[in-house]
Amino acid sequence: MSTFLWVVFPYLALAAFVVGLIWRFRYDQFGWTTRSSQLYESRLLRIGSPLFHFGLLFALVGHLMGLVIPKSWTEALGIHQELYHVIAVGGGLVSGAMIVAGFAILIFRRRTTSTVFQATTVNDKAMYLLLGLVIFFGMFNTISTALSEDYNYRQGVAPWFRSVFLLRPDASLIATAPFQFQAHAFLAFLLLMVWPFTRLVHVFSAPIGYLNRPYIVYRSAGRRVGQQPGVHAPQGTWVSPTSKRDA
Repeated sequence: MSTFLWVVFPYLALAAFVVGLIWRFRYDQFGWTTRSSQLYESRLLRIGSPLFHFGLLFALVGHLMGLVIPKSWTEALGIHQELYHVIAVGGGLVSGAMIVAGFAILIFRRRTTSTVFQATTVNDKAMYLLLGLVIFFGMFNTISTALSEDYNYRQGVAPWFRSVFLLRPDASLIATAPFQFQAHAFLAFLLLMVWPFTRLVHVFSAPIGYLNRPYIVYRSAGRRVGQQPGVHAPQGTWVSPTSKRDA
């Protein structure tokens, strides 16, 4: 079971993630969307969405620092465990509070706004449940780490995480970790596995094309206010404010 959970399953999740994204892009581009409900309700969305998304961004940076960068590297830079602990816990509590608050607002909005709730599919409900569990255990780990340093995830979970991507998975590194750390790791890979088949796929739809999109030109097809009677702009042309004054 340990080998399946911490060696086989992560690769199954990564394979489903990559293949699922390719499949979704090739055969379901019209479904590659957030299915935005902003038209139904925007007040709560304007509060909850930035909190949730910016909190996730900060948490991602923290996870990269804690899981990808070895402890020996930060110590070589003069960042010892005590200082790292303060930075990690402080940043984790702030980003975690943002995520929890934003997530709670979005769930409250989706449940109490009838039009938004009616647009919620079974797939969405399962995704929100799984995402909520990942957030719960992540926040639990942050708080428990803040209260006690009995377990250092940088000596267990982090080396295991790197070993998976280095194709040298070592299940023993995480097998002795506390349950809450194991649950967070397993659920995170499970979320990664189902990611391409949920609305979370919109993360990979950054509107980069807007950076070089040309201006939209508006053209008039008839007489404009202020024009002299009998004087019409040729159909399909645009009359500038200067030309209107001259006319």
